[in-house]
Amino acid sequence: MNSEKSLYQAARACLLCDAVDEKMAMSGAIAEAWSRGELTLTGWSDAAKITRAGHPQRPVLVHPSKLPRRRMGSEAGRLALIHAIAHIEFNAVNLAWDAVQRFAGMPADFYTDWIQVAVEEVEHFQLLQARLSAAGVAYGDYPAHNGLWEMAQRTAHDPLVRMALVPRMLEARGLDVTPGIMERFREIDDHETVAALEVILREEVGHVQFGSRWFNYLCEQRGLSPEETYFDLLESFLNGEIRCPLHHQARREAGFSQSELERLEALCKRV
Repeated sequence: MNSEKSLYQAARACLLCDAVDEKMAMSGAIAEAWSRGELTLTGWSDAAKITRAGHPQRPVLVHPSKLPRRRMGSEAGRLALIHAIAHIEFNAVNLAWDAVQRFAGMPADFYTDWIQVAVEEVEHFQLLQARLSAAGVAYGDYPAHNGLWEMAQRTAHDPLVRMALVPRMLEARGLDVTPGIMERFREIDDHETVAALEVILREEVGHVQFGSRWFNYLCEQRGLSPEETYFDLLESFLNGEIRCPLHHQARREAGFSQSELERLEALCKRV
């Protein structure tokens, strides 16, 4: 890892790495170097031209409408769902490093938080990778879509927008749907996958909380109302379309106010 002690450049190298195992190993090495004080907030360079995150040749990336339906009644459907979640976690590793390398000038704790996210997303990916391996398949054996990275590109111009629409919108949606997915795996007695998802759900609450923390920080820095700014962004990017049900407890732990939850519920009912 030759990054000349720049955290930004180390994160960029990890983001652009195409090899899955190497990216995972680099993530841990960068986190350890940061914790030992061996990397500094120097050497930043403009990330505007970085429009592609590193990823292997497989899985083949297709439009979401081209993905086969994942029916839990078959082994193939079960594995396709595990693969889809693993792909989300792989992309989440990239998004964490993208936040570190793209957004300069933030407090040091911002980078510490997103480095922690990267390391935990690696753990999540590897838990699911192990479930695939136990069934004789591998990450890349099923097609996937690139929606999470596409949202990263849409929010690359502003960390406030990124915090609102990735952790506080897309990842918060993960908090909503994961309990139902866990129940589907319980019904077919796949308790090992349920255990992996329990770890993921618990730690993803913290990731969304980091998003809330830094979204609120940036709103305060700019003299903006966090709640009004958040809902304005939802309206602009999603036309206010929110899916329900909401996992109220997890969202409250992740920094959503009661007022925000009530407004989100109203948007659910509207659509």
